[in-house]
Amino acid sequence: MSQQQIFEKVIAVLKRYTKNEDALNGVSASTNILEDLKVNSARLVDVILDFEDVFNIEIADEDADSVNTVGDALQLIEARIG
Repeated sequence: MSQQQIFEKVIAVLKRYTKNEDALNGVSASTNILEDLKVNSARLVDVILDFEDVFNIEIADEDADSVNTVGDALQLIEARIG
């Protein structure tokens, strides 16, 4: 799976939980999931669970805690599927 395909799937998952649609349109690796996209911190757990389902991977709790930006999510997912 290419980086672009992973990125697109990550955005598709985030879109379900994002409260700031405008920020989603200009999303980049440095976009903060909680602050920029306004994803509720409790919903971040759902985001991680969706990543696990979409990419057929397991993400440990301590790894999930390190996901703050879209880039963090991409790196974590790439490491698990690569």
